[in-house]
Amino acid sequence: MTASAEAVKAPVARPSPLADFWHSFSENRGAVVGLFIFLLVCIVALTANWIAPHLPDEQYRDHLLAPPFWQAGGSLAFPLGTDAVGRDILARIMFGARYSLAIGLIVVTLSLTVGIALGLIAAYFRGATEIAIMRLMDILLALPSLLLAVVIVAILGPGLFNAMLAISVVYLPHLVRLARASAIIELSKDYVTASRVCGAGALRLMVIAVLPNCMAPLIVQATLSFSNAILDAAALGFLGMGAQPPTPEWGTMLAEAREFVLRAWWVVTFPGVAILVTVLALNIMGDGLRDALDPKLRRQ
Repeated sequence: MTASAEAVKAPVARPSPLADFWHSFSENRGAVVGLFIFLLVCIVALTANWIAPHLPDEQYRDHLLAPPFWQAGGSLAFPLGTDAVGRDILARIMFGARYSLAIGLIVVTLSLTVGIALGLIAAYFRGATEIAIMRLMDILLALPSLLLAVVIVAILGPGLFNAMLAISVVYLPHLVRLARASAIIELSKDYVTASRVCGAGALRLMVIAVLPNCMAPLIVQATLSFSNAILDAAALGFLGMGAQPPTPEWGTMLAEAREFVLRAWWVVTFPGVAILVTVLALNIMGDGLRDALDPKLRRQ
């Protein structure tokens, strides 16, 4: 046998699933940029104690509403200016990234965990259990999301944790419906039947066999919910029902600066830009995850 024939018959090494995913994800350059920006925000949040020019609550009474350094009266000591009580805006934005990322993480974790559990229960037991769960989700979906969050926070009381809990309830129906639909599709496949024949119990069947094959759309939805949670938490903070002053949460910073919009534009602009850039990066990254995890879109 010739060397060329042996080369033809030699098995071709297939890339690992992670390498295959990254190849598909990296084809979307916008998604890669979104991932880079998100990682940058994470790094800033984790290292704020060392890289921030000042403490977030430190007040400089001689520099009230100081403009950014490139404007007349500005100083490099306060690159983005100061607010009405002399706190450095750049430092507050850096430390505020911690709150925004924590909000997104906690909201997604709560809503995803409960949503997957209820969705799998509805898909497996069907009948009255499914009807009760899905009708409750339909009721929640029938209410405007921000209004529902405001009502829940009004009942529980204003605060960051209550705001996160309210936002988790708002996103719950979407994840329950998605988990149920994905699980129903998987339950009709042959590998599930084989698992049942082998004696797999309900918990093992749903968690070990079905759930891993339902995760792709849930991961995409969780990524988009992460960005929406940051946005909704900022909205509740702006309404005075989320994080309370002097917490350097971006929405709360906007609420504190409402009366200075016309004479100190930097006080509201830079927190708003931080929200915009972070949410936009997460949304673009979510689109890239959807394209990379969906086999049909990958073939296209």
